Amino acid sequence: MKPAELKQSALKDARPPAGLGEAALALWYLKKGDWEKSHAIAQDLHDAHGAWIHALLHLVEGDLSNARYWFAEAGRPSVKPAQAEALWDEIAAEVLA
Repeated sequence: MKPAELKQSALKDARPPAGLGEAALALWYLKKGDWEKSHAIAQDLHDAHGAWIHALLHLVEGDLSNARYWFAEAGRPSVKPAQAEALWDEIAAEVLA
């Protein structure tokens, strides 16, 4: 699956596609608008992708200090809230690769 397909699914489908990994599932729920569900999944991902998604979630939420913490945990540079959409695409490309 490609990032654009994941995004389109979240925008039009009631349920996520079968067979998604947890990181992709967290991104799907974030794009769907279910921040809480996405956050719950990301909290259970104890790797760099989980930290990166966690950073994105807190960026979207507007909790920039928490987002900076998670960017550091992921080993990734912090970005501004205006870059959240592009960051979603970047993370999706990596977790779906």
